[in-house]
Amino acid sequence: MKWFKTKTIYLFIPSFLFLLLPLYGLGAAIAQSLSDGNAFTLIYYKELLQSDRFLTSVGFSLYIALVSSLLSLLIGLWVTRTCYPLLEKYTPRLIVWLPMLFPHFVWGYMVILLLSETGVLSQVLQMTGLLAESSDFPVWTRDPNGIGIILTYVWKEVPFVILMLLPVYSSIKPQYYDLVQTLGGNGWDRFRTVEWPNILPVITESFLIIFAFTISAYEVPALLGTTFPEMLSVLSYEWFYGSTWEERPLAFAAMSALSIFLLIMTLAAYLFLNRKRWRAMRGRIS
Repeated sequence: MKWFKTKTIYLFIPSFLFLLLPLYGLGAAIAQSLSDGNAFTLIYYKELLQSDRFLTSVGFSLYIALVSSLLSLLIGLWVTRTCYPLLEKYTPRLIVWLPMLFPHFVWGYMVILLLSETGVLSQVLQMTGLLAESSDFPVWTRDPNGIGIILTYVWKEVPFVILMLLPVYSSIKPQYYDLVQTLGGNGWDRFRTVEWPNILPVITESFLIIFAFTISAYEVPALLGTTFPEMLSVLSYEWFYGSTWEERPLAFAAMSALSIFLLIMTLAAYLFLNRKRWRAMRGRIS
């Protein structure tokens, strides 16, 4: 009742309207994956668990998403901590954030132009005599290890991590560092006691955003990936738009399972970040 008196409930209306369409799509996809047209069934999920192609795709997608997310976080954190005084200025900050202005597939094409066997780097190495033929250049695009996909996502997401972390470092008071130094602490102690408690929520949030986007995005894996192994999004796209309608429920089942997995990850992260608050509430109640 207090919410209605203060009109706080009205603030949730834009969020509800924004989530209405994706929630409807998720509900419709789950309904399609649990129905054979006439009755409830789990046969499509059983087919997924018995499909070597699907299981390989899941492992490959998790590998790409985890490596891309962790590398983006580590590089973004290192750049923010190292170049924080420089990033307070407008021009360096604008240069760092410049990659966010372009879509992911643009950076995918940039990776192909620069790092493919016939790309700019390969041509430069041949001109300098460091490379005999273009075939001697390492396969970094459309490779089975997903190196090109990872490079594209890291290149694109590091500026996002810096964007998320920079306000946190701006809010940390220099007196905290002076206190640690006065007590005889080193650089690791400064990071562990001053920075880490402040950046942990942002790091967790950034990881979830990057991981969820990377594991479910289509354009970069389709552009830089191979026919096998393939990302889960590419496999679901092939099932959905394939020549036979019988595989379309498998696409619904795969993406529904992925969506539920991401929701569980988000809930687990929320509970992890708020565990101290829950403990305090239980202490007050008891």
